Amino acid sequence: MKETIRRYILFIISLFFSGLGVAFTKHGELGVSPVSSVANVINYKFPSISLGTCLILWNVLLILGQILILRKKFRLIQLLQLPLSVVFGLFTDLGMIIVDKIPINSYFTQLCMIFIGITIRSFGVALAVIANEILNSAEAFVKAISDTIGKPFGNVKIVFDVSCVLIAVVLSLLFFNGTIVGTREGTFIAAFLTGELVKIYTGLLQKPLDKLLRS
Repeated sequence: MKETIRRYILFIISLFFSGLGVAFTKHGELGVSPVSSVANVINYKFPSISLGTCLILWNVLLILGQILILRKKFRLIQLLQLPLSVVFGLFTDLGMIIVDKIPINSYFTQLCMIFIGITIRSFGVALAVIANEILNSAEAFVKAISDTIGKPFGNVKIVFDVSCVLIAVVLSLLFFNGTIVGTREGTFIAAFLTGELVKIYTGLLQKPLDKLLRS
């Protein structure tokens, strides 16, 4: 029981770093990660709705998608994704407040924000992997499809990420008179770097954190 509580605490900590990482990449204005790209475009279209709120709505949609795909196989414990998605959205908005005063006065600064954001978010994702208690909404959605159609998780994840970017681009073209907004080079940098950084962080932290969680 103590170990389970510790793992959920670690997962919540992971959400803070993931949200802060999204905030850094958003502030760089060169695009966010593929999974956040749809919410990012909606935030550009409706700036009165915070990025965190847009992410919550996007995650709710992914949870509903899991229910439709899995039906009776959907486990009630997975509904914990809902409050955890709200926490992630709140942490993202907190991150936006934290980074708001950082001046962005050159393309180099924008790139720095992207790389810092990816580094922080990857750390958060690695903590979530190590916590190994519940999947975030995006990964749970991918797993639901993977289990249903019998295809490898990694392959489905690639298709999902590409689909998110395509949806974001289509929405942008519709919302902004044929202009692509919110999906730029930062989105593709995040797509290529995040997985590799998560592997590095996980390799470094898995054993010491597992020992701490089980102590």
